[in-house]
Amino acid sequence: MKVRKVTAAAAVALALSVTATACGGSDKDDNGSGGGKKITIGIKFDQPGVGLKTPDGYTGFDVDVATYVAKELGYSADDIEWKETPSADRETALQRGDVKFIAASYSINDERQKKVDFAGPYLLAHQDLLVRSDDKISKATDLNGKKLCSVTGSTSAQNVKKTIAPKAQLKQYGTYSECINGLSSGAVDALTTDDSILAGYAAQDQYKGKFKLAGLKLTNENYGIGIKKGDTKLKDKINKALEKMVKDKAWDKAVKDNFGPANYKNDPAPKIGDIVK
Repeated sequence: MKVRKVTAAAAVALALSVTATACGGSDKDDNGSGGGKKITIGIKFDQPGVGLKTPDGYTGFDVDVATYVAKELGYSADDIEWKETPSADRETALQRGDVKFIAASYSINDERQKKVDFAGPYLLAHQDLLVRSDDKISKATDLNGKKLCSVTGSTSAQNVKKTIAPKAQLKQYGTYSECINGLSSGAVDALTTDDSILAGYAAQDQYKGKFKLAGLKLTNENYGIGIKKGDTKLKDKINKALEKMVKDKAWDKAVKDNFGPANYKNDPAPKIGDIVK
């Protein structure tokens, strides 16, 4: 009988343990306190300079921002469990509790704010063009008659063709890496998406000096940190961490480290809650 009682108690303890650690934020008060436990953070795994999984770990501006925020919440870098969050799955990952927060080139907009909350913004990006360094394309209308690449499912290239350069020839590839290869080989003349993402690709060692940003700022993209809807305590803590990151110049360092080689002319760090339309 004693063995059965011990086993039952152990089972109860195990069940409580599993319940306590099931969510992405396995902290003690569920509001962002560390205490040596793990935290799961959503990022992109396939965007150089922004969020990239490598054989040696994870790199990129979003990774640096998320690591800094986690530190301010009480977690060391070793406490972080990174989870890939593709664009189509970000809201669902937060709603399910798969992650505590998401930093993944996640633009704040009205539709997304119906489903999740955002801390930040922490970066103001813009839709831009990436062209070869010796190319004379300097404005969007120069794309008329040129081959413009973007990934399947993206609206960036369609927007350019519809509103600015109706004679542009759209080329749809499966990934941005394929577009970059096409730009390098001459198969396409330009690639369009957020300038932060373009700068990250251009900053890779194999492409240094080969490409340049046109600097057109076709749209405003306010990157925010996504959190579960209604978690105001965590939102406040993350906002304070972002403000501290800017104040102590860690934000500037992260921009330079990840985008510097591409001559990325970034906007100043945005003020918390300041959404540029």
